[in-house]
Amino acid sequence: MRRLFGFLVIAVSLIAVADTAKARYASIVIDAETGQVLHGANQDTRNYPASLTKMMTLYMAFEALENGTLTLDKKLKVSRRAAGMPPSKLGLKAGKTIRAKDVILALVTKSANDAAVVMAEALGGKETQFARMMTKKARALGMKRTSFRNASGLPNRGQLSTARDMSKLAQALLRDFPSYYSYFSTKSFTYAGRTYRNHNKLLKNYKGTDGIKTGYIRASGFNLVASVKRNNRRLIAVVFGGRTSRSRDRHIKKLLDRGFTKLAEIRIAGTPPVPRRKPVSSQYALNASDKNLTPAVSPVSGIPIVTSAGEPLSPTQQASLGTVEQGSANAAFSSGNWGVQVGAFSRAAPAQQAATLAAHSVPQILSSKPISVLSVDGLKGTLFRARVGDLNETSAREACRQLTFMSFNCVVVPPGSS
Repeated sequence: MRRLFGFLVIAVSLIAVADTAKARYASIVIDAETGQVLHGANQDTRNYPASLTKMMTLYMAFEALENGTLTLDKKLKVSRRAAGMPPSKLGLKAGKTIRAKDVILALVTKSANDAAVVMAEALGGKETQFARMMTKKARALGMKRTSFRNASGLPNRGQLSTARDMSKLAQALLRDFPSYYSYFSTKSFTYAGRTYRNHNKLLKNYKGTDGIKTGYIRASGFNLVASVKRNNRRLIAVVFGGRTSRSRDRHIKKLLDRGFTKLAEIRIAGTPPVPRRKPVSSQYALNASDKNLTPAVSPVSGIPIVTSAGEPLSPTQQASLGTVEQGSANAAFSSGNWGVQVGAFSRAAPAQQAATLAAHSVPQILSSKPISVLSVDGLKGTLFRARVGDLNETSAREACRQLTFMSFNCVVVPPGSS
């Protein structure tokens, strides 16, 4: 009996060890639009994410900004615990405050651990509770092998992720927060008289790089998630376990070079080719009586508008672009539902056209949905917001993902947003 008990203890111990970090090196390269894996090595092996963790901290912050529970100018309190975090840090003082925008920039550039705790406590009360929120969000995003224990990525045996999961998180940040994703391209950040440069050197020395995050602890080695866009195609690459930051950077560049070469050689099944840009049409309304209608062109992106099957709009569809009724300032879609916004304009007509073109561009989701043009008085005059609505959250995010892929400037609009 004792032998059996001892065997069970050993077996359980081995299982526990097996569930912790394994091979430090792992990598993956994916097509950001389709998710197709172009390269993979140990991509599902759990490793320590280190400061790649802050990508999820930022995802939670962007989500809070979008739903209105956080604003960029909101002053967040610095706790004694936050101030006591080890480097890398800003050196924040307990009892002081820092703007949410500065916290975001500190996370992106300096990878500041004290700033990570400030954000965690602002959104979750305690960092442990925030970590549970992060893990729950990871599951919702399909990150099945990721668990978070803190907001910074500082060493914790239970804080684990994979290269594949981190590529999914990068995809989600691009898809769900296109307007906030630009923070990841910040090359330097000045706070309290000191300037901090972004640790991601690819922003300066690898063409097309616009983010996203580096990470390092001794147990993980040098990690990096990079997003690179060339010729209207975007790759996301992840490397865990680099020996040095320089060797990691050299390696991920090689993986990306091979990825772009492979992408050029293959045709992704079921994905229509990306249309080439053409000059933006100066004529928004189309004449239904003209039998020689030219292809409709988006006033937002300059890209010819096609159906979901990749075909040009029919004359009837093109003609309808000039006949949709404009919504009044207060006649938006139901405040209880989600929507998408595809731009804010100084005149109502182009706003209406942008919303209508968006609906035609993703007909399987938006063709039957109401269009509204909302007027908003700002410091620089009246702006007209172009929206399509009455969606659930899943449909709104998917529509925005597809619109962003077609170069629309799309933002998901939560219920109750003005």
